[in-house]
Amino acid sequence: MRYAILCYDSEDVVGSWTKDEDAAVMARLGAVQDKLAEKGRLGPVARLLPTTAATTIRKGREALVIDGPFAETKEQLLGFYVVDCETLDDAIAVAQDLAKASGSAGAFELRPISSFNPGGEAA
Repeated sequence: MRYAILCYDSEDVVGSWTKDEDAAVMARLGAVQDKLAEKGRLGPVARLLPTTAATTIRKGREALVIDGPFAETKEQLLGFYVVDCETLDDAIAVAQDLAKASGSAGAFELRPISSFNPGGEAA
């Protein structure tokens, strides 16, 4: 089963890190990623640009395009991992390793992934 591990944290806190602090966190996260990649369990990984670069399309009778993120929250979605894990417990263990490596507050949300195949069946 593939899981999306969504990374939430305070954009203000993460954005205030020095280059050295950011590089240290990225190196620690890279070590976790390397272990997963060696086992063939790591899928796409992305670090999102700040919410100031976001655009949202609001659904309704007519789509409304607005600047910024969808929700006003204390923590923002900063990035994500896709990992292949046999069980939810395995995915939780990966997220716990990422949490230790990130060294900040925030949260990691885990969601099982179902493939979307337009015109086909979900996998």
